[in-house]
Amino acid sequence: MAGKSRRRDSLVGRTVELEMTDMAHGGQAIGRHGGRAVFVPYTLPGESITARITGERGAVLFAQGLRLKAASADRVMPPCRHFGPGRCWGCQWQHIDYEAQLLLKQDVLADQLMRVGGLPERLIEAALRPVAAAAQEWAYNHRLKLMRGQDGRWGLRRQSGGIEAIAECRVAHPELLELLGELDLEYDGARGMSLQRGSDGRMMLIFEVDDEEAPRLKTDRPLSVNLILPSNEPINLIGDAHSTFRIGRRDFRVTAGAYIRPNISQIDRLAAEVIQELRLTGGERALDLYGGVGIFSAFMAPRAALVTLVESYPPAVSDADVNLMDYDNLDIVEGQVEQVLADMAARRASYDAAVVDPPGSGLGKAVVKHLARLGVKRLAYVSGEPSSLARDSKMLIGAGFRLQNIQPLDLAPQTYYICAVARFER
Repeated sequence: MAGKSRRRDSLVGRTVELEMTDMAHGGQAIGRHGGRAVFVPYTLPGESITARITGERGAVLFAQGLRLKAASADRVMPPCRHFGPGRCWGCQWQHIDYEAQLLLKQDVLADQLMRVGGLPERLIEAALRPVAAAAQEWAYNHRLKLMRGQDGRWGLRRQSGGIEAIAECRVAHPELLELLGELDLEYDGARGMSLQRGSDGRMMLIFEVDDEEAPRLKTDRPLSVNLILPSNEPINLIGDAHSTFRIGRRDFRVTAGAYIRPNISQIDRLAAEVIQELRLTGGERALDLYGGVGIFSAFMAPRAALVTLVESYPPAVSDADVNLMDYDNLDIVEGQVEQVLADMAARRASYDAAVVDPPGSGLGKAVVKHLARLGVKRLAYVSGEPSSLARDSKMLIGAGFRLQNIQPLDLAPQTYYICAVARFER
């Protein structure tokens, strides 16, 4: 009987009228029906819609918009043919005016800090700065990562599931789309494919594969081709094993499989924000944790007595060795951050400052504890995931750090993704 009651009370398939009030982290706007939150993609706060309930999870409902009854003044016409309900979900906010996107990202970040991190509203208001706009709203990504659909065509994930085969992508560098249109590719063994353009214009294909079988492809362009095995080991097949990116006045080598943010034009600004928050005076011992190919370290080394970079991915460590070879006050340590910091703390090492650029899962308790044990007084936290920043902020405050400033930067216009640099001090 109880099971029948749950089925009878289900709202899935029902048509409802909604007033959208807020934007959720994840790109969907929120309305309410019967006291329950309803998440609807492709809508905006302030809009009135008719929607169909498509799913339920606990007290939360999910819906698809059917009719726009009253549009927000911030709604604009999306330029991409693949954008819209049931289509590509690579960009989620092409229907929102760019200035409004910046305000929404600030609101979402504040909401995550309050709800997930439990930070008091007065602290958030004092620390959180307006989102710094991107230099380019379109055509800014130097990497286009695609997945293979069941029909064998390459595309991006749909919001409703499956893969949308794409003929264009308005946030990717135009030369990547030109290359995609020219490729004659047969490679059933690939699970994913990335097209990458270096700052020097050189193009690279990177395939995620289960074995080392080479692809069969035709193109008139000179290309580098690399494979990434399930172990994350890169295999070079043709041309270069790395791309070169110009950031500030320096070139950085980035091997296939090593991570770099795809909006290359904004990384210099991001690094400048990190340096500003660290406030190095020349005598500090500084840590660069999850340091990747050494971008932050390159800007820290001229301003510190010693910089120690810690990175776990061997190809990125090799890149850092090359990218930072002109500095003699820089140590590079290969290993997991948690273990390396534990070893440092056991040796009673001490550091004055640190920059952390963790994965989406955040720092976690162990890293926060070790930062305090090492005596770090000033911390620049680079975040690409607001919920992790919120959780880690709570732990850092519990470990004696004080949140001083949060500067969000928009590295991904037309999407809900939020990058921020937060400064903590002890």
